[in-house]
Amino acid sequence: MPVSPAFPEPEAAPMAMPPTLHEALIAQLRTLLLNGELADGSRIPEAKLCERFGVSRTPLREALKVMAAEGFVTLRPNRGAVVAPIDPGEIGPLVEFKGALERLIGLLVPERASDADIAELERLHLALKDALMRDEHASYTHLNFAFHQKLAQTTQNPVLVQSYEALQQKIWRYRFTINELSERLAQSYQEHERIMIALRARARLDLAERLEEHNRLTGEAMSRALAAVARPGKAPSARRRRKSA
Repeated sequence: MPVSPAFPEPEAAPMAMPPTLHEALIAQLRTLLLNGELADGSRIPEAKLCERFGVSRTPLREALKVMAAEGFVTLRPNRGAVVAPIDPGEIGPLVEFKGALERLIGLLVPERASDADIAELERLHLALKDALMRDEHASYTHLNFAFHQKLAQTTQNPVLVQSYEALQQKIWRYRFTINELSERLAQSYQEHERIMIALRARARLDLAERLEEHNRLTGEAMSRALAAVARPGKAPSARRRRKSA
């Protein structure tokens, strides 16, 4: 059974804090899986990873729960964890459907957002910039999730929110694949800047178009990244990968 993600509430910190053991272990596991060191469907070698990272099984298993929430692994009761398969063919249909929801969100939010809603979105937008400037890719990915989830919630449509959340969870792992690339994060933030301009003006059609565009460009980046990883002997360039917080 898939584990429902429990995404932390992001906060914009005034200064970078050193990662905890738990956070550092999660970042190491994420990098290992993104690099393709373990084949899809293969069992997670807990003993070897404990030795490699210098930890006991308890913190490793806690980190694997987070990896399961992010879609990287599947937890099997009493049988350990396995690497969850990636299906590049799933990206197109997911992005297409999500684009329709993004447009609807863009049309509804300017009419239904309170000043407090917009203030919260401004806070998340500033936190995104902070994460980008600090080169904290994992933090940026979580904040990006929270930003778009807040937009969906601002529609005050529970059916839309439920559908959007389900899509976000399916796309979650693919987002880490592209957000390891610094240039995509910079592009993403510029797209968010245009989204915020439309939101501040409460411009329904402009916001709908900006959200659709952001979704489309994100989907195209995911497809390119997955195609590169899928090439025999090809892995994401170490030059383009940066440290995840």
